[in-house]
Order: sequence, then structure tokens, then C-alpha cells
Amino acid sequence: MFEKTLIATMSLICVLVSSELTASGERPPPSEWGPEDERGAANRMTPEKVLAAMQSVKEGHIYELGRDYEAGMPLFPGRHYSLTIPGSPSGGPFGKNHIVYHEEMVSGQIGQVGTQFDGFGHIGVRVDDEDVFFNGFKREEFGSAGGLQRLGVEKTGPFVTRGVLIDMAGFKEVDRLPVGTVITAEDLQGALEKQSIGLSEGDVVLIHTGHGSLWMVDNEEYNRGAPGIGMEAARWLADQKIVMTGADTSSVEVVPFEDPEMAYPVHEELLVRRGIYNIENLELSELAADGVYEFVFMFAPVKFKGATGSPGNPIAIK
Repeated sequence: MFEKTLIATMSLICVLVSSELTASGERPPPSEWGPEDERGAANRMTPEKVLAAMQSVKEGHIYELGRDYEAGMPLFPGRHYSLTIPGSPSGGPFGKNHIVYHEEMVSGQIGQVGTQFDGFGHIGVRVDDEDVFFNGFKREEFGSAGGLQRLGVEKTGPFVTRGVLIDMAGFKEVDRLPVGTVITAEDLQGALEKQSIGLSEGDVVLIHTGHGSLWMVDNEEYNRGAPGIGMEAARWLADQKIVMTGADTSSVEVVPFEDPEMAYPVHEELLVRRGIYNIENLELSELAADGVYEFVFMFAPVKFKGATGSPGNPIAIK
């Protein structure tokens, strides 16, 4: 009897622990900014927050955080990217001065390749046979092949706020965290303490894992998985009321996932349930090497109306 009770108790504990690691499976909660809100945590970038961030600039040094968009870069399975210059020149000559020009044609999932910003139209969750996205918006009410009628990336607006780099590779004293390494809330807190820095409402948090060193060097290993935050860390970050997470990986969250039966639970938790954005495939090695942990973060998603995400080149200003 005791053995059966012990087994049942341990099974219950395992279920409870597992549920803490995964998303809730419930409908996303309403936005704290109202039933029509499509910007989520971007609302936390108040004029006061922007001014405070700008006043922190001391050196005027600019760090580019975006990757080159190029043939052969690591891509999520099923996605592609190509750039073609039609003709050389593409047009001309025109006028007495014989002007000629080049232009390009770009093909691919342009908002979801390379350095990529995830908008709220990117990730939803199926609940009771309905696909539900941030703030409870239902796909059947806004999804369209010609562009999303709600939660398009054009609704987000630009980001100008305080940025914080958490150097997890430095904290762990390694060049690169191995694929599948789960970053915990305790890890984040320990790294922040080591860096003598804290988080505040409206921040963008970027996590350096060293995984980015594989980019265009060993794409197979880069795509095999990633170190990243687990659910506990994601919820802790969300509780700090940040605006966005980012990393030098393709997912920000750990891959393989903590719960093998789940798919991108951190994406669900942050984008769908907490209204917090995500930016992936960043170049963070220079920031980490220079020990720059606090800066002004700037990024303006390209206003592709109805798009799920955006390419771009975020910058950090020290």
C-alpha cells in the first residue's frame, strides 16, 4: 500500500513540475492595455522611459546587432532566401547623361529569416479548435493570405529604450553554451549580479550564449538546436515587465525543449500570453567582448502591412 501511495505521489509531483515548465493550454488572457490593444509590452516605452534611456549615452559608440542577409545563411526548415539583381544594369541608360541603375528582387519569408523580429501575428495557440493569438484575437477573424487584418507588424511601432545584455557565456566562463543548455531564472539573476546591473520596466533584454559564433561557420550545428531560456526564466523575465527578449540563437528559448511534448512553449508564453516581443539571430559578440551591458536599444520593424515579423539591423548605442 505504501509503495502504491508513494508511486502515485511521485507521479503527481512529476505532473505538477511538468506543468510548471509548459504553457498553460488555456486561452490567452486579455491585454492589460485593453481589448483593442495590438502593441502589448511596447506600450511600456513611455516618453519618460525613452528620455531616461537616451540620457545614458556616454560615448556615442554604435554597435550593429544584425546579421548580413545572404545566400547560405542558417534557415528554419522549409524557409528560403534569395536576392537577385535582374540585369546588370537593371535599367538604362537614360537621358543625355546616360544614367544606369541596379535594383533587386528578394524572395523568401522575409520577416522570418536572418535577424528576425517576431510580431504578435507570428505565434498563436489552438484552444478548443480555435487558433488564438495575443489578446485573444482569433485567426478566423483576422487571418488573410493578403496580410493579417490584426496584429500586423506595422502596428508595433519603433523601439527606443534601455537595453540590457546578459552575458550567459561569460557568466558560465565558456566560449559557447552547448546546444540544449537550459538557462534558468537563477542563472539570469546570477549573471546580472555579476555584471552589477538590474532590470527595469520597459527594458529590452538580450542574452549572449556564444552560439552565434557558429553562424556561417558551422550552420549544421547552429541549426541543430540552441541553448536558451526555459519556462521558469521566461516567466521571471516577463514578471520584470520587459518589452522584448533577444539572443544570438535562432529561438531565444532552449532547443530541444524542456518538455519534449511541447513546441516552442517560451514563444507561446511571451508572445501570446505576456505580450512580449522576440528577436532572434543577433550578433552580440562585440557587446559581450567589450563588456557593454547597458545601452540604448533601437529597432524599427519594417512596416510590411499585415506581416508576421520583420528583418532589420537593431543597434545598441553606448
